[in-house]
Amino acid sequence: MVAKTEEVVTSKLDSFKLLLAIAVLLLGIVGFYYYEAESQLYRVLGVVFAVMVAIAISSTTRLGQGLIGFGREARMEVRKVVWPTRQETLQTTFMVIVAVIIIGIFLWLIDMMLARAIQMVTG
Repeated sequence: MVAKTEEVVTSKLDSFKLLLAIAVLLLGIVGFYYYEAESQLYRVLGVVFAVMVAIAISSTTRLGQGLIGFGREARMEVRKVVWPTRQETLQTTFMVIVAVIIIGIFLWLIDMMLARAIQMVTG
């Protein structure tokens, strides 16, 4: 019973934090357009700051922690990938280009034959 109460409180707190992060983000965007007379550099820096604050706030929630964990796991998986060498990439690209050209010519010939057949039928 106590665990349910803590979960509900945490969920409400997380919801509040996410709403606060969205509000900060919206304030940054509104400020960008409100201070139109100011230098664009300052306005962009204000939006970037608002985004950073919103990310910091949302990273303290359960959802934010899950996204951070997902990002770390994805980064670890990308490190495990064996990337092809330049030579392998060039060979594969060349084979794809040749295959596309051959299939294109084949489909063009079929189209020409079908067009002639339809022309013969329709007179």
